[in-house]
Amino acid sequence: MLTNYTGELIQHDSSYHLWAPDAQEKWYLITSLDDFSRYIFYAKLLRKETSWAHIVALESMFLKYGLPFSYYVDCHSIFRFVQGRDSFWRKHHTLTDEADPQWKQVLNDCNVKIIYALSPQAKGKIERPYQWLQDRLVRTCVRENVTDIRKAQTILNQEIYRYNYRQVHSTTQEIPYLRFQQALQDKKSLFREFAIRPPYQSVKDIFCLRLSRIVDPYRRISLNNLLLKVNDVTTGDMVNLRIYPMNNRLSEVRFWCDGRLVDVQRIKNSDLNIAFF
Repeated sequence: MLTNYTGELIQHDSSYHLWAPDAQEKWYLITSLDDFSRYIFYAKLLRKETSWAHIVALESMFLKYGLPFSYYVDCHSIFRFVQGRDSFWRKHHTLTDEADPQWKQVLNDCNVKIIYALSPQAKGKIERPYQWLQDRLVRTCVRENVTDIRKAQTILNQEIYRYNYRQVHSTTQEIPYLRFQQALQDKKSLFREFAIRPPYQSVKDIFCLRLSRIVDPYRRISLNNLLLKVNDVTTGDMVNLRIYPMNNRLSEVRFWCDGRLVDVQRIKNSDLNIAFF
């Protein structure tokens, strides 16, 4: 697949690897890369891979660079529901692509197309930077006896800077950042300005986790055995919850009903018991 514009295709993936051997634990590396310029927009080390972690990657990139035309990902369950593979937690009549994972719902709200790689070989362009990062990051972490993920992230940031701003890419024969900037100057870009589409009001309504619940006769909804009283709703209403984790302890829950924001509550993550999906 060849691209002619920056923002035409964003390669997005994660790699589970022993990035710092002295730490004696593997970490996930989530990365987003522009196919045209090979510029790496996002790189983050995490102990646990969740839907929320990938949504944070979207938020970070979209608010800084705008909305790309499409994303290119594999068929991981975070990105795509596949009938048969994921059916143990879905109704059996749900077919492939009929159940949208949390990450995909964010892209749908932003009108960004998703393209799925059907084989590991098809993900070659994103795998090559991983191999380069793996070699550089692992060697540096070993040399500096790194055991803490925060120190490893600092080293990763340095290597990403070197890759983006100093190194000539072997395929394009250009420095990724300069190629990216030149594409913007030449108007060879498919990035669009990020805007919140009505009726939603905040980025917290877009980059969030979503659930739907029906209001009971006491104007409450049930969420993992937690009963929540909701304002300005009636029995039988369908309420859409947009959950924005503010930190490791607290989330803002925004309640939407019939295109209206009817309530906003802050709730402990331990009470929500959602584990960030």
